[in-house]
Amino acid sequence: MNWFSIIEGIIIGAVGGAGAGISIWLLNFWREGRIEKRDRERVYKWLLNNSGNSSGYKFRSTRAIASHTNLTLERVDYICSTDEKIHLSTGERDDVWELKSIVRN
Repeated sequence: MNWFSIIEGIIIGAVGGAGAGISIWLLNFWREGRIEKRDRERVYKWLLNNSGNSSGYKFRSTRAIASHTNLTLERVDYICSTDEKIHLSTGERDDVWELKSIVRN
């Protein structure tokens, strides 16, 4: 065994490891994006069906959304605070959300 074959093996191992690491990172990135998209759709659809005149409530609490969508309070808070279609109440309670398309002035 000579030095050239040892160095060649190290290079092949490093390139293979880097490729595997990048592949796993990309798959995880894609998976998390799909989960976030699914959760956003779940919250949006629930707010669409349970906000406004039909239910009598204009804003819905984080706890109510989490309870009905089977998500954690932290997850609902994150999704509602980062979604462009949902906004936070500026009234007395600071944990209630509403769809921007339902906002009435």
